[in-house]
Amino acid sequence: MQIAKVRGTVVSTQKTRSMTGIKLLLLQFVDVEGNLTSNYEVAADLVGAGISEWVLVSRGSAARIEQGNQERPLDALVVGIIDTVSVDNNSLYSKKNNERT
Repeated sequence: MQIAKVRGTVVSTQKTRSMTGIKLLLLQFVDVEGNLTSNYEVAADLVGAGISEWVLVSRGSAARIEQGNQERPLDALVVGIIDTVSVDNNSLYSKKNNERT
């Protein structure tokens, strides 16, 4: 899994039938120091994440398995909304403050 920040939404009115009803988010990955990287990815969201929230992202075959549908062409899936992140006993992020600490 990786940590990412929700930067926006992706809307696609024309897509494969297996993707109907799936919410898509534009994510920007976060490094171990809490800085945003230059890497972005589109991921399906089943947990209801919102703009600016930090999320856990499952990638590859694990994203398809979680859906229970091997036919769905998912490469990334938001599997959790992060409340806090600590590194070496130091607080890095808190959802309560919606910012790095």
